[in-house]
Amino acid sequence: MTSARLIAFQILNDILFQKKSMDEAFERAPEFLSLESRDRGFVRVLVTTVLKRAPEMDAALAKFLRDPIRDLKPAQLINVFRLGIAQIVFLETPSHAAVSTTVDLAQEAGITHHKPLVNAVMRRMATEGITKKDLRDAGRMNTPEWLWREWMNDYGVEQALDIAAGNLSESPVDFTLRGEAKTWAEKLEAEFLPTGSLRRDSAGFVPELPGYDEGAWWVQNAAAALPVKLFPEIKGKTVIDLCAAPGGKTAQLAAAGATVIALDRSSGRLARLNENMMRLGFDAQTVVADGAVWQPVEKADAVLLDAPCTATGTIRHQPDVLHLKDIRDQEKLVALQRRLLTNALDMLKPGGILIYCTCSIQKAEGEKQTEWFLSQGLPMQLSPIAAGELSGIEEMLTPKGEIRALPCHWKDIGGIDGFYIARFVKNA
Repeated sequence: MTSARLIAFQILNDILFQKKSMDEAFERAPEFLSLESRDRGFVRVLVTTVLKRAPEMDAALAKFLRDPIRDLKPAQLINVFRLGIAQIVFLETPSHAAVSTTVDLAQEAGITHHKPLVNAVMRRMATEGITKKDLRDAGRMNTPEWLWREWMNDYGVEQALDIAAGNLSESPVDFTLRGEAKTWAEKLEAEFLPTGSLRRDSAGFVPELPGYDEGAWWVQNAAAALPVKLFPEIKGKTVIDLCAAPGGKTAQLAAAGATVIALDRSSGRLARLNENMMRLGFDAQTVVADGAVWQPVEKADAVLLDAPCTATGTIRHQPDVLHLKDIRDQEKLVALQRRLLTNALDMLKPGGILIYCTCSIQKAEGEKQTEWFLSQGLPMQLSPIAAGELSGIEEMLTPKGEIRALPCHWKDIGGIDGFYIARFVKNA
């Protein structure tokens, strides 16, 4: 049977060398699902720890190597070392076990001739260790330069450090309910959040949790659950959910009684949305189309645009973003977001509501997009979000009435994803 560490090694190679997303890399590892629940959790912790801390690990490793890291052959050997460091330094695995299993991993990975080097380096690492940085310094060290510059420009050094530190924290698991809240809080052993979501520290294998088969809830970060809650009454109204997959917000809209048109460019992603909707017992019309050009037959009462973005607000649980995105991606996405915004407005009836949101921390994909949209002379205006509309959002509100959630918010209850939300109304 393939070991958990070898599966983690293969997944990391897929992400860091083949440039696959974290979701893709896990899907490409069929052995992962054959593991026991505890081992699946261990693999995820190993992978996310390496992705979040790779620069810090490499700086420590360089002190124990004679040659530069870039000269390691094969290049994938670096991930053997990183997985060993993750266990010794950050997961506090007993040193003898971490050294032994890392040496075994070198053999499993087919690089047996490097076992003596791996053994020597890991033994020194276990004996000498590394000086742990405080969270803010570690966050800065593990943040790519392009991203750090964006956060510095947007928020200043102090808040940028808080954001970077927040990204190193463990991400809890949040749930949106379709049933009676108190009952499922008890069954899931979860806590209520101020905005109404439920939260557990971890979920293990989600399909094994009570209520999954009945469609009583779905996994959705508390920040991602906010946009739908900011619509006025939508029962019986037609709402278009643009870029809808995997369908968390589609489910919220359907649960609120809306007639939902869920649109996405990817037929594969929409198939996943349909599977989720079937499990939950909801209906939605699905359309495979480009939201930047598609128009409905009849104008809608509301549009939700959760636009494609750099996803830097999800780093706590999707740290592949740190390695796969750069400023060029942001520039392309900003242009796409503007096309989507402009077309979304045309989908609305006069008086209709448009909610724009992204799971990005960059203001280029949030506040600056709203400024641009309002400057275009289009028949709409900002509809400010008020503190009293939802509990728990006070520290996230901007002076203009937008929501700007950061991973350093809700620090005492486990944090929240980075998210931006603006609400517009089309002029009558």
